[in-house]
Amino acid sequence: MIDRAGLAEFLRTRREALQPEDVGLPRGSRRRTTGLRREEVASLCNMSTDYYARLERERGPQPSSQMLASMAQGLHLSLDERDHLFRLAGHNPPTRGASGDHISPGMLRVLDRLTDTPAEIVTELGETLRQTPMGVALTGDTTRHTGPARSMGYRWFTDPATRRLYAPEEHPFLTRMYASGLREIVTLRGPGSRAAHLADLLLTRSEEFRQVWADHEIGIRPHDVKHFVHPEVGVLELNCQRLVDPGQAHSLLVYTAVPGSESYEKLKVLSVIGTQRLH
Repeated sequence: MIDRAGLAEFLRTRREALQPEDVGLPRGSRRRTTGLRREEVASLCNMSTDYYARLERERGPQPSSQMLASMAQGLHLSLDERDHLFRLAGHNPPTRGASGDHISPGMLRVLDRLTDTPAEIVTELGETLRQTPMGVALTGDTTRHTGPARSMGYRWFTDPATRRLYAPEEHPFLTRMYASGLREIVTLRGPGSRAAHLADLLLTRSEEFRQVWADHEIGIRPHDVKHFVHPEVGVLELNCQRLVDPGQAHSLLVYTAVPGSESYEKLKVLSVIGTQRLH
């Protein structure tokens, strides 16, 4: 059963504890509100201001599990806080583990500060959970995919359009790398895991995957330098730094170019293109 008073109080205290700079928002000169405004939280949680305001006023329908997950992420809740939110709203919390999509507050804070840099947070299966605007400008919105196609490795073998963003000479290596990485996760998570399900799907749908899977390669790691072929700015040579959250098996990938290089200048152009798209 939903605890409306407890839910309203918890949402209000979490909102008031967050500062604009905690979530990558400008503070502005006329802010009187303690913490974030309701409309700011609603935007972060991908819901209407009216819907969110009614929850803080102990009104409105019982939030769905999907809505609660969105609120937990928008309010930068820890896993314990997320579980508390679900219970207040009358739901069982999601199962914890490596397959979860909830991003830790610390990793979100880092991502929110990378406004001028391509970056993304991905699961161990290569599912994009969050991107910076520059990340979207570089690779497109990879959070839009659903089902098995959320996994970059799955798309690599089933959607030819996925490969257009990468230099052709790197395709054979990336093919081996994705198969190797998936095999490691299948071994780590077990035969009933989502990784095992992806492998089974690919074995039935891709002859290329069946061939490289049969090689049993393990330990093929991504190159530190990635070569993208962007449809508007051309070839980009970018270094990829990885920050790992072992508790959630999530990685923050940050793409940078050597200052003064041609790719560095192209990232500046990409920033302008990305800003124009947003407007």
